Parts: sequence; C-alpha cells; structure tokens
Amino acid sequence: MPQMGESITEGTIVKWFKKVGDQVKKDETLLEISTDKVDSEIPSPGTGVLAEIVIAEQLTVAVRTVIAYLESEAGQEQAVQVPSVPGTAPAARPEPEPQSAVLPKIAHPEGRFYSPLVLSIARAEGLPLEELQRVPGSGEGGRVSKKDILAYLKTRGKTPAAEPASPSPPLPPPPQQPAPAQPAETRDKSANADVERIPMTAVGQKMAQHMVQSIQTSPHVAAVHEVDMTAVVRHRADHAEEFERREGFKLTFTPYIVDAVVQAIKKYPLINSSVEGTTIVRKKSINIGIAVASDNGLIVPVVKYAGEQNITELARAVHDLAERTRTRRLMPDDVQGGTFTISNYGVFGTLIGTPIINQPQIAILGTGMIQKRVVAANDAIAIRSMAYFTMSFDHRVVDGLLGGMFLDQVVKNLQGIDAGMNI
Repeated sequence: MPQMGESITEGTIVKWFKKVGDQVKKDETLLEISTDKVDSEIPSPGTGVLAEIVIAEQLTVAVRTVIAYLESEAGQEQAVQVPSVPGTAPAARPEPEPQSAVLPKIAHPEGRFYSPLVLSIARAEGLPLEELQRVPGSGEGGRVSKKDILAYLKTRGKTPAAEPASPSPPLPPPPQQPAPAQPAETRDKSANADVERIPMTAVGQKMAQHMVQSIQTSPHVAAVHEVDMTAVVRHRADHAEEFERREGFKLTFTPYIVDAVVQAIKKYPLINSSVEGTTIVRKKSINIGIAVASDNGLIVPVVKYAGEQNITELARAVHDLAERTRTRRLMPDDVQGGTFTISNYGVFGTLIGTPIINQPQIAILGTGMIQKRVVAANDAIAIRSMAYFTMSFDHRVVDGLLGGMFLDQVVKNLQGIDAGMNI
C-alpha cells in the first residue's frame, strides 16, 4: 500500500477486486480505496491466497488498520494494511503458536477451507477437527472466519465438548459484518414516491466537507477579467497537427494557461502561499493543480515543479495526469502539494464562474469558454476569440490590488504569446 500522505487519516474501501480463496499475485490490483484526496487502485503486497477480508466494501477505517489477510505459499498470513501515518499503531493481531507458522490446508469433505488463523485458534481452545467442521461459517462458500469460531466458542464454552449422542439443535449464526452501502441510486417509497434519495459517494462526501471548510476558512473575493485568446487560438491551430503527430496526443489550451499562470506567479510570488495561523507561508516551488472531471467527481492532480518546465513539458504533464485521473491510476502523491489551482469549467460551456479555493492554497483561477465575439480592437470592429477568467482569492493575504495585478499579468501573458514560439 502506498503512503497516502500525512494529511490522510482514514480510507474507505470502495471495491474488492478479489474474493476470499482467490489466488493473488504480487502487484496485482487487490482493491480500490477512496480518501478525501483521490480514489486509488491498490496492488497486492505479496503473492498468495486471499485468506480473509476483515473490512467490507463501503466501510471507512483509520490508517494502519488491518483490512485483509493474505496466506503465502508457506502458509503464513500477511496483513494487508491501509497506509500508515506517523504515530499510529497497527491493529492488534493474536499471535499464533510457534508450530502454526506452517500449517497444512485442512479441507472439509464438502470442500470447506480453514485458514491458519482459524486452525491456530481451534488448536489453542482444544477444538477437534470433527467439531470444527460443525462451526457455522459466514464467509464465501460457508467458510469459517475468525468471528465465526470466536462466536461458536463463546456459546460452547472453553472446555472441549464431547461428541453428542443425538443431533443438537443448530447453533445461532455468528454476527455478520455491516451490510455494504446501498447502490448509488435508491428510491424512497415509504414517504414520497416522487422523492429519490441518492447517497453521496465517498469522494463526494470528502469534497463537500473540503468545500465547506474552505468557505469557512477563507474570506473569498473574486475578480473577473476578459481575455483575448485569439493569439493562443491561432498558435494552437498552427501547431496542433505536428504536435499530435510528434507527441501522440492532442494539444489543448490548458498548457498555455498553465504557463501564463506560472510566469505570473514568478512576478507575484505571494500568490503561491498558504496561511498557518498568523503566518504566511510562501512556497518556492510552483505546483499547479488541474481540476479534472472524472466518473467519481472532480479530482485535482498536481503538476509538480511547473515553474521549471517549458510549455511542451507542461502539455505532457497535464495530459498524463488527466489520463491517469480518468482511468483511476493516480497515486496519492499525485494530488498532494499543490500551491495554485486552475479549474477549466469552460469545457462545459460555462462563461463565468466563481471557483472555491482549494485549501490550504490562497487562490484559484477559473477559465470560461472561449467563444468568438464582436469586439472593438484598435478602434475597429473585429471578431476575436474571447473568454472570461475569474480568480477567487483569500482576502486575508491577497487584497484587490495584488489579485487584480496578478490576474492582469496572466491576461497579458496569454495575449502577448509569440506566434513563432516553438511547442
């Protein structure tokens, strides 16, 4: 499991790709986990059999919680854990007896499989195999889990019972794990047939919390500037075909905007800051977050060290992050460390918006749809490719003067693009 970052304290299991008893190879996708930052597909830490799933789908647990056990070829069980953060202790696990380090797989005549953990508990409690075979199982195919055998022992007592002369009434079923969350869309017919209740996804819940926190933390102020994107549109049109042939993907407007923002940050570095109490923390590295729409909502992967890259390198980085966002191949580090965010809602036809700051940053740029309009240019009527850019900023640090100058510099960088610039 990858390190999820110091700010991550819990994760939600979205989906198990393997079931109990399945063979799993090292680095094969085992499960999908959702945090308040990103959804990630998690590879298996080893090769073996998935012996036990401790935490079911749609449940949220703290980091370093054991969520499953893998049985290796040697018969040993290996814990699968949610990523750790400093100062968090791992979940306790009963220590098996020394002789149980390598145990044979004992099968019921009907094919029931017993994990080394269940066998070690049975041995420690003096439970013979004949009686173990009568323990009701709640796992896949009636498999006996740790909870099942502990529940049986609690009703049976600690002393091994003699073989009953006559059939005993069936034991009560063991406690079941909490049922998984309901499907994404469920219709509430009890109160009103016209009402549909749609539970938020794990990412949606975290995003909602993050947005509310941002509004409560930062006094938002927004500034809107009009941008003449004609020079950018022409430059892209002139280079799009050759760029796609060389790079293997389409050239978009995003790298132009990222480059314009980076150059403006270099001129007004206070924009690249965060707030800690009464201290302004100015970041030296420029890491640009790019809001990307995915099936799970809006994800903001980060172009690291954008200030050290040219526009072609920025185009490659933006494309890579967008592709991995849509295919759920982002790693937690890909969404960490952003210092400024760009949200391009113009791709949905939106002209003007007021984006919410992505904490702990102090500013975010929203870019509207580029459309041809009739404008006055050089005392003449002309048709130009125009767009509205909105910057929301934290008024604790950025006042109207700094916010306006920064946004004006972004506009100038885009309008003054050199037609002969190579990309």
